[in-house]
Amino acid sequence: MRKCEALIIGGSAGSLDIILKLLPDLRTDLNFPIIIVLHRKSGRSSMLTDLLSARTKLKVKEIEEKEEIKSATIYLAPPSYHLLLENDRTFSLDASEKINFSRPSIDVTFESAAEIFKENLVCLLLSGANSDGTLGLDAVTKTGGKTAIQDLKSATSPFMPQNALENVTIDEILEPKNMANFINNLGR
Repeated sequence: MRKCEALIIGGSAGSLDIILKLLPDLRTDLNFPIIIVLHRKSGRSSMLTDLLSARTKLKVKEIEEKEEIKSATIYLAPPSYHLLLENDRTFSLDASEKINFSRPSIDVTFESAAEIFKENLVCLLLSGANSDGTLGLDAVTKTGGKTAIQDLKSATSPFMPQNALENVTIDEILEPKNMANFINNLGR
């Protein structure tokens, strides 16, 4: 990995608590975007954006179609769409079939980002109860990016990170208390 150009955090059951705990400790001068892909039900999406915004001084926003990707911003994948990244460093939203019973699919975003950012991508997979994220982390590994998962003992639903650990070369296994420090050091 040369330098981090994007961090993507994927998670499902039990991962929101982890994200809320690490946000206050993030540096505000990060020179890369943080893109969060959570399995969630559609509804009032602004509630989650507001909840995250209350925990950090970084700008937090839900992704819009064809929006340009900017540093020092936390982007939230909207519910009911797969999130893709384009060569021109914009976002694309796709309403095709669910993958791993999920839309957004973490695999779709990780794989799409791996094609764009290659060795400058970091992906972190958190707690969850299905296998989403494993194929995406494999794509990240094959393009030279960095992979990380949540420590299994700390995961509410350890199946997602465990499945990744059993099937992909993982660079970092992180306890929640170490995640903010890990993220802050990516830009250095």
